[in-house]
Amino acid sequence: MLLALDTSTLTLSLALVDGVAPLRVVEHLLIGPPRKQSEMLPAVIGELLDRHGVKLASLEGIVVGLGPGSFTGLRIGLSAAKALAYAARLPLAGGSSLAAVAQEGPPDVPLFCLAVVRAQELYVGRYRRTGSRVEALAPEDALTPAKLAEAMQKEPEAIALGPAVPEYRAQLEGLGVPAARLLDVGTVPSAVALAQQVTLPKSFDAQALFALEPHYVRGSGAERNPRFPAPAGWSATARLKED
Repeated sequence: MLLALDTSTLTLSLALVDGVAPLRVVEHLLIGPPRKQSEMLPAVIGELLDRHGVKLASLEGIVVGLGPGSFTGLRIGLSAAKALAYAARLPLAGGSSLAAVAQEGPPDVPLFCLAVVRAQELYVGRYRRTGSRVEALAPEDALTPAKLAEAMQKEPEAIALGPAVPEYRAQLEGLGVPAARLLDVGTVPSAVALAQQVTLPKSFDAQALFALEPHYVRGSGAERNPRFPAPAGWSATARLKED
């Protein structure tokens, strides 16, 4: 059995899956506001395992979404996954939350998977899904709605989906993106899709566990604040994942 979770949005996606191919979903939960992920996560994981008579130590491993998405949510999810994996000496692997969104998109067309960065800025992952395989077409980035609309106009077959679409639909339509190309799909990155796309290490690796970091794409507000410059010799975005 695998435990998979994504906390890149305000809604927790948590799944227990049978890792033997083909993947079988034992249970998949979506739990959103007003419940806070920082308060509920340990308890709901324990309850999920208890309902199915699964001990933490008997899991094959844990899969966690690395974003991009909510900075706080990503830290909560990864911290919980690391703590559980370390305590039970389980393999841990992380995957892109936007690539998980692409798993739910239509096949064989460019997919612009969108999540909210902050006001007037979107995370964008460009993918193509062929069957169960998801191929990255470009590095994940952060764009304004205007830049996103411009990029989609250059790819007339492209479809947008993901957590940011409901909030930005009207604005993107106003910028010239046809309504039919904005899908209300994948509004919460699926923990099941993460489990499908990620390959676990063969065994517990403490060094790899500690090295695993969220994919922030861009610096946080604190990192970008000119009143608090990075120490000499340090990049303001030192913790950003390299592409």
